[in-house]
Amino acid sequence: MRIAFAGAGYIIHVHVRAARAQKDVELAAVAVRHPDKAGPFARKFGIENRYETVERLLQAGGVDALVIGTPNFLHAPQAIAALEAGVHVMVEKPMAMNVREAEEMMEASGKSGAKLMVAHCWRFDEDVNWLKAQTPRLGKIIRTKSYGVHTNWGPAGWFTQKALAGGGAMADMGIHALDTARYLLGDPQPVSVYARIGTFYRDFDVDDTGVAMVEWENGATSYIESGWWQPHSDGPEAATQLYGVKAFGQLFPTLLKVPNPAAQKVDVIKSGYRFPRRVHCPQAMYNAQMAYFVECIRENRPPVPGGPEGLVNMKVIEAAYESARTGRVVGGLNG
Repeated sequence: MRIAFAGAGYIIHVHVRAARAQKDVELAAVAVRHPDKAGPFARKFGIENRYETVERLLQAGGVDALVIGTPNFLHAPQAIAALEAGVHVMVEKPMAMNVREAEEMMEASGKSGAKLMVAHCWRFDEDVNWLKAQTPRLGKIIRTKSYGVHTNWGPAGWFTQKALAGGGAMADMGIHALDTARYLLGDPQPVSVYARIGTFYRDFDVDDTGVAMVEWENGATSYIESGWWQPHSDGPEAATQLYGVKAFGQLFPTLLKVPNPAAQKVDVIKSGYRFPRRVHCPQAMYNAQMAYFVECIRENRPPVPGGPEGLVNMKVIEAAYESARTGRVVGGLNG
């Protein structure tokens, strides 16, 4: 399988290493706008073919899949171009700048039959999947608390420009917290969103602080925190808690707390995974994500998270920004 890459930033380095870890996968090409970045990147990973644009890469042909890790404003046009050419796509989160673009990406995938996957990476983490396997022990989950927060630092460059990124910390980090909570809840549909979002720690035109409450069709409520340059976080940069009627579960440290009335105590059941981790976002998580993407292509299966999962997240994030702008609850998301 010949995989190409769009971009040459940090996350594409991660995806290339993940592709290189797969069997029978060739690093076929890279599209990078700036020649000063394209050359060193291609030489580092032994990629022979490099192009200035995705369009030129697609015109040259000879690729089966494209991994997109460019600034957010390029996600939709690059993905649509690839999908219309019959090339499978894995696109970084957020999948697009807005809901309309996400729907256009799904339409392109549907017409051509090319697979569309959204890189919501935490669905491939061993701790997250251990907790997901334990959720039946929690009983009905009535609320979740998740956060995606950078303490005492934040991104620069295009991340902080609304025209290029679409949003700030909520779109960048909050979407991790959102998707993880939704995944652990079994991917319910959202009903309504209320959010407070603002910029307090740095001078740029996107948000660095946000909180959102999401009501789901299954009756659960998710509390989401997002932030850059925050003075404090409850733990590592991304984590989730689940409050069930029978027990409590959490990530990082990953464990369950199960009341044991007979012994008049609470049993703590640990996952057995290392905490704190050496690296909070390990390469192994991305390797598993890439392996799944390749498997879906080879077995002709729709990937999950795919367009539908990415679209739901875009609807919630877009509603969060609208709620913060108006000060009102935004409903009708499941209509």
